[in-house]
Amino acid sequence: MKYTQLSIDNPADLLFGEAPNPLATRRGMVIGGGLVYPELNFTLPALAIDKSTMPEVRQHYKDIIAGAVHRAVELEVPGLVIEFETLPPMTEVPEWGIELTEILHQQMEQAWQKHGLKSVLRITPNDIREFMRPPVMRSGDLWDNMLKSFEGCARAGAELLSIESVGGKEVHDNALLTCDIQSVIFALGVMGPRDMRFLWGHLNEIAKKHGVICAGDTACGFGNTAMVLAEQKMIPRVFAAVVRAASAVRSLVAYECGAVGPGKDCGYENIILKAITGFPMAMEGKTASCAHFSPVGNVAAAACDTWSNESVQNIKLLGGMAPICSLEQLAYDCRLFNQARASGREGTRMLQNWLVESDIALDPQAYILSPASAVEIARAIVQAPNDYAACKAATMTAVRLLREGVASNKLRVDPKEIRYLDMIANTVEELPDSESAFIDETLPLLDTATFIPSEYGL
Repeated sequence: MKYTQLSIDNPADLLFGEAPNPLATRRGMVIGGGLVYPELNFTLPALAIDKSTMPEVRQHYKDIIAGAVHRAVELEVPGLVIEFETLPPMTEVPEWGIELTEILHQQMEQAWQKHGLKSVLRITPNDIREFMRPPVMRSGDLWDNMLKSFEGCARAGAELLSIESVGGKEVHDNALLTCDIQSVIFALGVMGPRDMRFLWGHLNEIAKKHGVICAGDTACGFGNTAMVLAEQKMIPRVFAAVVRAASAVRSLVAYECGAVGPGKDCGYENIILKAITGFPMAMEGKTASCAHFSPVGNVAAAACDTWSNESVQNIKLLGGMAPICSLEQLAYDCRLFNQARASGREGTRMLQNWLVESDIALDPQAYILSPASAVEIARAIVQAPNDYAACKAATMTAVRLLREGVASNKLRVDPKEIRYLDMIANTVEELPDSESAFIDETLPLLDTATFIPSEYGL
């Protein structure tokens, strides 16, 4: 399908805990139906994963999930999302990831039967296609094992299917380092959407076969890479902000192919996608500092339906094991969100305003993620006739919003970065109108030793 209008066209209605198209799960959670749920993500400490260490790996996951459901019951959370992001060997050897999925699901089912703890399991296998250089995107052992992982984990109890797909990253990585907006648009508006349609067509078939849910993708490898590079002062923050807006175009394709949310936590572009699709979205912010720093710790919560910690290693802290400490932080954040919602629309809007206004003046990336900016970018995307045009429109809308923010003194930007907005706008304005002309112009400029054009139908 092609989205041609917004599900939420008023920023005042783009709220946390509330989605026009909420999602009901097997154990009775309704995501986007009035509550914000904690979503716990965890990983191993430094540990080689091979056949000899699998007993230790299993024990880590058994301990984590046992501690998580126990603490969730103690804190009386209304529902819990568990995300299992496989580590690469667990996708390369699908049986390992499937076995760990069974371990997690069994503990969650027992907590439901014994304590009435509502929960749902999200599985996020790695996109291991990038392990071959140049990547082979549509065939081969890596592709087959990734699909086997989805299939087996869905059969083993995972109800939500997600991935951090990487189609177009071969071009995008270098484009970021050189601030090449033309190549960014080629990666996010041409390569990425083409790969997403191929990938999510297959994932939708798996979901239908097993009666599970296509949740969503994330532009983590694109927008979050830009954010981290900007945080390290390797690229301008305004460039990272524009990339974030453009990244929504490729992530939207998952929903055009059947995904219904909640969109994966590290997709900060999810607020834009929520405005377009009306589906619930996971988000992360301040509670993700265990995984990475960011300038969007509060504003990211403005429209969340699940609130995540990104990922934390299973190591011992003074309070207890780190995943359980993260769960407690998430649970208390969600109590606050839900108390605001219980006080009515006025209380919800007040808390949201505080979350948004505390961040957006200090960084262009935060400014782009406000509900007001998100709706503007979303509108530009749905009004465009195709992915390429949508990517250009999102880019130019982001530039305009940032310029307006600076001019009105609502946004503080390093004066040295202002010229990058002009450079971006000038480049995009000169790009061809038609996608085919853009491909003909851009493809000869790229290093085709890094990717295989035919793997993208080019």
